[in-house]
Amino acid sequence: MQVWQISSFGVDSLEFTERPDPEPGPGQVMVRVHAISFNFRDLLMVKGMYNPKLRLPRIPCSDGAGEVVALGSGVTMWRRGDRVTGIFMQNWLDGRPAPDKIKGALGGDVDGMLAQYVVLNETGLVAVPDHMSYQEAATLPCAAVTAWNALSAGDLKPGGTVLIQGTGGVSIFALQFARLKGAKVLGISGSNEKLNRAYELGLDVGLNYNETPEWDRWVMEQTGEGVDLIVEVGGVGTLPRSLRALRMGGTIAQVGVLSGSTSSEPIPMAAVLHKQARMRGIYVGSRQNFIEMNKAIALTQLRPVGEDFPWTQARQVLTRMEEGSHFGKLVMTVG
Repeated sequence: MQVWQISSFGVDSLEFTERPDPEPGPGQVMVRVHAISFNFRDLLMVKGMYNPKLRLPRIPCSDGAGEVVALGSGVTMWRRGDRVTGIFMQNWLDGRPAPDKIKGALGGDVDGMLAQYVVLNETGLVAVPDHMSYQEAATLPCAAVTAWNALSAGDLKPGGTVLIQGTGGVSIFALQFARLKGAKVLGISGSNEKLNRAYELGLDVGLNYNETPEWDRWVMEQTGEGVDLIVEVGGVGTLPRSLRALRMGGTIAQVGVLSGSTSSEPIPMAAVLHKQARMRGIYVGSRQNFIEMNKAIALTQLRPVGEDFPWTQARQVLTRMEEGSHFGKLVMTVG
């Protein structure tokens, strides 16, 4: 089978090569992968910035969807022909996170989905919503589950307010899920064109932070008291403004670390205390979270947003992600 693998770190070093077809063992399922999607984690993994001690070679990418083509002995959950996606952390099936549960992350601890065939435990899969293509389903395991749990962390109610940062995969899913929950969504982006596309998906009001850098003041002007929930994808570089944009008693769902510190401004601890802010780290979620999310997706016929690329363009896709020029998810159809 054809695979993309990290043999040495660097986007240009990502290797397109051949490996023997895998075979499922007891309790395992073999999946023919039809589509994969990329996350920022995958870029960091390929560059050696996520885990410099990663054991190589390693097949990257946590997110993929495909068709069950072979079953190991004892498998009862799936049949040949079932359409499935892998779960991000193969050992986190339900309940609270724990050290043993967050091991086995695809594309990191174990080989990922950037291959024509993968073998996973039968519990490491969920069914694809009937209305979705493989390309759409491939966007769900990391970004969608992360966004779903970010909104759950804020206990968001109809009429509540959410701030999304940028228009990447997690942020766009957060926009779509927040609209399903009846919330008002504010968004910031460095591109007016991307904001216009976000308006088409239900964004209520947006701001270009390149034109108006003090977006925390803008949020207060729009809401009067700040937002109930911020889906924070920036990290240390955006956290001070997020705290100032939060309402008293609000929640910051800390999802990503896309920005470094762009100033010497410290984290405003006084704002944490004064606003009685809650901060929740979000690291994807469990298989059960994924199943619950898919029920809502199927009920509302929600469709992910992204761009599709050929199987041979993994390096180009990662470069596009690094440039930050994409909107929604970057998907690759496996050929």
